[in-house]
Amino acid sequence: MKRIFITGFALLALFQLKAQNIPSDSTAYKSKKLKLEEVNLVSSYYKQDGNNSAVGGGIGSQHLTDIANTIDVKLVKYGETGIKHTFDIEAGIDHYTSASSDMIDLSANSSASSSDNRFYPSLSYLRENEEKGRTFGIGVSSSTEFDYQSFGGNISFSQKTKNKNGEFTAKFQTFIDQLKLIDPLELRTSGENYGSANRNTFAGTLSYSQIINQRLQVMLVGDIISQNGYLSLPFHRVYFADNSVHQEKMPDTRLKIPLGIRASYFLGDNIIIRAYYRYYTDDWNLKAHTADLEIPVKLTQAFSLSPFYRYYTQSAAKYFKPYGVHTGADEFYTSNYDLSKFDSSFFGMGMKFTPPDGIFGLKHWNTLEIRYGHYDRSNNLTSDIISLNIKYK
Repeated sequence: MKRIFITGFALLALFQLKAQNIPSDSTAYKSKKLKLEEVNLVSSYYKQDGNNSAVGGGIGSQHLTDIANTIDVKLVKYGETGIKHTFDIEAGIDHYTSASSDMIDLSANSSASSSDNRFYPSLSYLRENEEKGRTFGIGVSSSTEFDYQSFGGNISFSQKTKNKNGEFTAKFQTFIDQLKLIDPLELRTSGENYGSANRNTFAGTLSYSQIINQRLQVMLVGDIISQNGYLSLPFHRVYFADNSVHQEKMPDTRLKIPLGIRASYFLGDNIIIRAYYRYYTDDWNLKAHTADLEIPVKLTQAFSLSPFYRYYTQSAAKYFKPYGVHTGADEFYTSNYDLSKFDSSFFGMGMKFTPPDGIFGLKHWNTLEIRYGHYDRSNNLTSDIISLNIKYK
């Protein structure tokens, strides 16, 4: 399969001439014409290794690499009544290789499933009454790869308090997905004439943010997520205690409830402490806790560092058992270690450059951010990710 790799630097060259000819923005003027507000170019490289492949029934290589590239374009205009209209257009493409997926055919590094591309565009619109502090939003999205097609939609409403220090937001999202039912090679009965199945996700989010004082801001977030349809993956093997092989079988409904709190504290002019905690529970008996801390430090007018650390712990879903433990008495079964009990740590550093003359002397390309993170899980899954973000504004 052809490798697709478009870096942020390559996309930067496409916009260079345009950036040199656009006049500088004036905050005092609200354009009645649709104008380019912001462009973000993001490239990332992800690599993971482990030995608990769900395709292999809980054993085997989890080696995976992924190259992701997205471009996000924001356009803004003001109506005659002062209403702000914001259009956000985003398109992304990933190319990944997976030793685990390649074992669907039990022949590593040989089948079409060893690599794939994913394309995911989205479009959103916000209508904001800045005087009343009220915003309505709507958006659509899609994601396409060889065995998966997803279409999404969302609507949102936000209202600020009278003093503009607090804001309430409600959002509803839905994803309508179709999966291609690719069976493990030894369980196929119709060659490569794959069937399909549907999966639907409905998510509601309520949040409230509040400026407590000049230094402290907090936000409370609650979600309720309902899924129905085919919630297994057909190429995930499960080996029973009698050495027989089966396809993963999970319930056709799942209810998830995450609750979180986020806080930002401004410690002087150059240091921010950002903290986040989330509790998660679902009706598959999986419970989890997440604690996250990031401390951006501005070292100079143009350069800042952001060390971060996230700790995560979860209990096992009630349908999980390792390789060779499930029996015919189990109604549902999986050996996917993402549903096992584990703890994990994710830590790294972000570096942000905001030179006054712009990146490479291009005034409107004003931000370059590089982030690196390392992930370590208690069941020996490790990964590394590095990302590059270039912003035009």
